[in-house]
Amino acid sequence: MKKKLLFRCLIGAPIMITISLVITIIISLCTGHGEFYAAPHELMDLCGSPVVAVIVQTICSALLGAIIGGSFLIWDIEKWSLLKQTLVHFAVMAVPSFPLAYLLNWLPHYLYGALGYIGAFILMYIIIWLVMYFSTKNKIKKMNKQLDEINKDNK
Repeated sequence: MKKKLLFRCLIGAPIMITISLVITIIISLCTGHGEFYAAPHELMDLCGSPVVAVIVQTICSALLGAIIGGSFLIWDIEKWSLLKQTLVHFAVMAVPSFPLAYLLNWLPHYLYGALGYIGAFILMYIIIWLVMYFSTKNKIKKMNKQLDEINKDNK
């Protein structure tokens, strides 16, 4: 279990670093100024330099990625109900995400901006959960169909 947790954390960290880099590229492209914004200006001001801001953002992204990667072990706890797994997983993902997003200025520091970020987070979580749920349900249906065919052949 510990090896599995460590493995998932070590996989999650670089994935989240990559995601945050891709997001900075997309934001830079969307601004239309032809400049690369490696981190939010507010974070650069807070850190005192762009280099320190990028280091802080990269470390925080790795930490968040490790937490998210490790959180997928929750789905392996078979004695928990799907509802309990979902609620615990959501909490494990949301609790570190919101403070880090606030600290890194990934979300606006005013009420409606923060509520928009939280709403987008919840909406993305629901969409991803539904896709995973129906994908798993479809796989189970196929496996059951294969088992039925095997059972028919053995009779």
